[in-house]
Amino acid sequence: MYKALQQSVKALRANPARTFLTTLGIIIGISTVILVLSAGAGFRSLINQQVGAFGSNTLFIQTKVPPTTKSLASASAGGLGGGSDMGGVVITTLNQRDLDNVKQLGNVSGDYGMVIGQSVISYGDIDKSVLYYGSGAAKFSIDEHTLQSGRLYTQAEDDGAAQVVILGSQLATDLFPQGNALGNLVKIGTLNFQIIGVYAPQGFAGGGTADDSAYMPLGTAQKKMLGINYLAIAVVQLENPNLGAATAASITEVLQRDHNITDPAKDDFSVETEAQALSTFNIIFNGLTALLIAIAAISLIVGGVGIMNIMYVVVTERTAEIGLKKALGAKNKDILNEFLIESILVTVIGGIFGVLLGGLLGWLVSIIATHAGLTWVFSVPLYAIALAVGVSAVIGIGFGVLPARSAAKMDPIEALRYE
Repeated sequence: MYKALQQSVKALRANPARTFLTTLGIIIGISTVILVLSAGAGFRSLINQQVGAFGSNTLFIQTKVPPTTKSLASASAGGLGGGSDMGGVVITTLNQRDLDNVKQLGNVSGDYGMVIGQSVISYGDIDKSVLYYGSGAAKFSIDEHTLQSGRLYTQAEDDGAAQVVILGSQLATDLFPQGNALGNLVKIGTLNFQIIGVYAPQGFAGGGTADDSAYMPLGTAQKKMLGINYLAIAVVQLENPNLGAATAASITEVLQRDHNITDPAKDDFSVETEAQALSTFNIIFNGLTALLIAIAAISLIVGGVGIMNIMYVVVTERTAEIGLKKALGAKNKDILNEFLIESILVTVIGGIFGVLLGGLLGWLVSIIATHAGLTWVFSVPLYAIALAVGVSAVIGIGFGVLPARSAAKMDPIEALRYE
């Protein structure tokens, strides 16, 4: 076996250009798999961090359009301010009274409501279209986002619909490149707002870049920006996260009672624990990952077919050599092992370089994501490396066995006559 390994290495080194081109398909396929799994691990950590920023003991209430609903309300005057919007139908039933009733439940220690809008924010000659979030002041005792500078708005400012705003870090940089945002007035829509704070970088959240958004009191967003009195989303803080599922069921009962709903199929809201939200994300993400890996597998199969073709060429080129070895006493098993090991070596080498290339690309993705303000953790899962090397070896065996058997079955006399 060691002799066969030596001969295989010698054969590969004799024609490095062919060896490289033979391994190229494997390198591309394996590097793609490693990149997908590495980037996936980074994206998963990003989502976990963003969901955790709401607090590790929270659950979420969101409005939704029931499947049987034709028209429950008119479209919102504020665009994004309402709940789920489907075909012009906006759910307007979630309100502060619901949250007051939810807060009476035993395992609930706090909650706050939120609305979302879109408008143009202006300062001097700079105009930028942004998302703005209106949230109750109770938010600051629940979520884990921190300020880079300034202060948070108060409950009194929320109740009084004060025109104060906290900017995301990137938005503050875009409007105030010199870093003097605090205390200045910016125009959001048609209203002037005083900047009282700037958030530390948060990264990706809520379907967009949190660092490129504006944050204002809930009362201000509802009354002065959107002209509504309902909520789109609510965040509920739990005293005991282990009772999250039971608390979610209790909240569902409270909201069904408040909204006069007797058929669960007609619920105009959804209640999700943090674990459920992450589980939903994982199902979608795992499906996308499987699809991308399946696409990469096509490259591996193409690479395997290429290796098989090249090995047939190699067998043909070395026919006389095979005949001489058999004439000198080499057995069919010896010839089979030599060519099979050569095939496995080609694919394993391709797998190793594929792991290195995929890791490098994954690292570059993490650098780009970090520069974009995302909290991205670079990693290459060990199971991905083991999978890559294992798959490479399997491809080498699977696509190399036929050429190797062809070489082993050659008649030594006919092989010696071959020119």
